[in-house]
Amino acid sequence: MPPQLKSVIGPYHSAPATCQDYDPCAVEVAQRIEQMIGAQLPAVQVEHIGSTAVPGCAGKGIVDLMVLYPDGHLEAVKALLDTLGFQRQTGRDPFPEERPMRVGSLEHQGRVFRLHVHVIAATSPEATALRTFRDRLRADAALRAAYVARKREIIASGVTDSIDYCLAKGTFVEEAISKLIT
Repeated sequence: MPPQLKSVIGPYHSAPATCQDYDPCAVEVAQRIEQMIGAQLPAVQVEHIGSTAVPGCAGKGIVDLMVLYPDGHLEAVKALLDTLGFQRQTGRDPFPEERPMRVGSLEHQGRVFRLHVHVIAATSPEATALRTFRDRLRADAALRAAYVARKREIIASGVTDSIDYCLAKGTFVEEAISKLIT
C-alpha cells in the first residue's frame, strides 16, 4: 500500500434504527468508497448493496457495500480498510473476523453518511444472495413496497435497536432470497 494513503473515513456513530426516505446521494457516497478501495486493491470487486442501492427504497440510510475478495486476499482487504480509517464493529454481535464488517462515515455535500462495509469471499453464496436481493428490489416495485412496509411496521412497533431491527426484518429478507435463488 502506498505510504501516502491516509485515513479519509470518519468515526462511526451508532444511532437508533429509523426508516428514512431514499436518498440518491447515497449512490455518490458508495461510488467514492468503491473508487478508494478499487484504486488500491484492483483484485477485489466492490458493490453497493442494501436499501441505499435501490432507488425508491426507504431504509436506515446507512450505505452498505460488499467487498468481494479472491482467495488469499482477506487480510489485504482488512489492512486497507484499517488504513482508510474504517473501524471494527463495537457493541453486541459483531461479525466474525473471518467474515468481517467494518464501519465508518464519510462527509459528502455537507452531510455525514454512515457506512457498513461487508468483507465477503467472492465465491461465497452470501454474495450471490445479497446481489440477487438488491437486483430484485430494483426490478420489482411490489417487493420493494412490501419490504419498506415491513421496515416501517418494525419501527412503528417501537424497535429502535439496530440489531433488533435487522433481526426483525431478517425473516422477510430470507424468505424473499429463498424464492429468488431456488
